[in-house]
Amino acid sequence: MTFDTAKKCIDDIFKNIPNGTKLIEISFIGGEPLLEMDLIKAVYNYTTETYFDDRVRFFATTNGTTLTNEDKNWFRSRKNKFVLGLSLDGTPRTHNYNRSNSFNKIDIPFFAETWPNQGPKMTISKYSLSTLADDIIFIHQQGFKYIFGVNFAEGDFDWGNREELKIFSKQLRKLLDFYTENYDLTLNQMFGKHIELCASKSVDKNKTCGIGTNTAFYDVDGKKYPCSFVTPLTFSKEELEDIKKVDFCDCDSFIDKECANECYIFPVCSSCAGANFLVNHTFSKRIKTRCDFNKLLCLYIAELHTRRIIQHRDLYKDENQLYFLIQAITDIKNKYYQEFQEYMIH
Repeated sequence: MTFDTAKKCIDDIFKNIPNGTKLIEISFIGGEPLLEMDLIKAVYNYTTETYFDDRVRFFATTNGTTLTNEDKNWFRSRKNKFVLGLSLDGTPRTHNYNRSNSFNKIDIPFFAETWPNQGPKMTISKYSLSTLADDIIFIHQQGFKYIFGVNFAEGDFDWGNREELKIFSKQLRKLLDFYTENYDLTLNQMFGKHIELCASKSVDKNKTCGIGTNTAFYDVDGKKYPCSFVTPLTFSKEELEDIKKVDFCDCDSFIDKECANECYIFPVCSSCAGANFLVNHTFSKRIKTRCDFNKLLCLYIAELHTRRIIQHRDLYKDENQLYFLIQAITDIKNKYYQEFQEYMIH
């Protein structure tokens, strides 16, 4: 992207901020966005010097391999306005397998010390499923109290066959014991699902992301798309024309009614709208290949909270939240334990 194009994108963002917006996040993605450090610095300077808005924050996801000392100093001096999210998949062995032997190129302490509240993002591959617990524990041992994202790799394959469920269950059991012992850690995105929402039913049946409303993506030519997934890299021209006709403000177009009406854990089961359209040619039908993974995970989350309520009742300050949490624990075990008993590690 040229700087002139980038400026037009920034201008468009500030012309179209939805009413009531409390945070304006300008994110840089790739590939590896930090290969374009000069452009990032120019965009940062243009934005902060043109639009004096305290709501603005900057973010970039990076593999961390290209940072120079000059770059690190630049980010340190702006750490309250510009956050870097590190992609880190676990131990050196796992990370090197998933990400081309790049572990030794990353200054992990720089990320942990500069942004202590911004955990890394990790991707679970078919290779690393069997080491998931060790990989998560390793990341915590590097000084990160929180792991921002724990995501299953997307591809032309499915997750959730019987053998994978057994492997996943074994890893969840190890993490259950780890988080029971280390109760001071913030639960990662995987174990941190707020299952109490399933019992309180306080979550609107809404979109799980801001596609087309609170989110906009600008390609290198400045062309605007509803999100970073819905682009010519993923969809044909004909598909993109069909997507343009969608009313992104109509939440019903993004709700899988079967999931919303029949699945108890729907409030804590997120879904990528773009990926749903890619597979099912509609935003209103979810990819369901990981349903069993999510139900099994919720069983272990329920058990973790059972242990914490008994052992560390002081962690739960909100009595109303605790009431619904206990109800959700009971419901999840009643609904799913029998179905997944063969996979549970006792």
